[in-house]
Amino acid sequence: MRIVSGKYKGRRFNPPKNLPVRPTTDFAKEGLFNILRNRMQIEGSNVLDLFAGTGNMSLEFASREANRVVSVDQNRKCIQFIEQISKQLEIDVIQSYSSDAEKYLEKCSSRFDLIFADPPYAYTNGLKLWNLITEKELLEPDGYFILEHGKDQDFEGEEGFLFSRKFGNVNFTFFQSES
Repeated sequence: MRIVSGKYKGRRFNPPKNLPVRPTTDFAKEGLFNILRNRMQIEGSNVLDLFAGTGNMSLEFASREANRVVSVDQNRKCIQFIEQISKQLEIDVIQSYSSDAEKYLEKCSSRFDLIFADPPYAYTNGLKLWNLITEKELLEPDGYFILEHGKDQDFEGEEGFLFSRKFGNVNFTFFQSES
């Protein structure tokens, strides 16, 4: 895995083989950030990365100079890896928490410009995440919730749905609260 752009562009890191993760591909990551570049300013933003896994996306947001990145994953070994890479690259904007994503959202009181979730593709509670985010008002006005998911899930017509994009086998659905 590598950081695609920003301050740490080109840096590679190899997560332990025993982590139960499916990192977002570089191709999909580049596509996602091309979309974001035209919709928001990442520099100075506050980002929540749910199901953070290796920290692939958290590191990318930090590299692109997000002000604060909160990484949440229930696997303690994933959190340790994120902390290790953050320390190695001297990144101080990433805060990492070992927690179930839904439980974290239920207790969260911070607001974010962008919330990204990359659950296992078998996870079917994407709308529950969105509902928790909207109920708790965790997005700043004009903020985005982006859900990475498999091809079998379709959110068109759901409240807050903006659009979906596909990059290879990776699907991103964008949601936004009514401003």
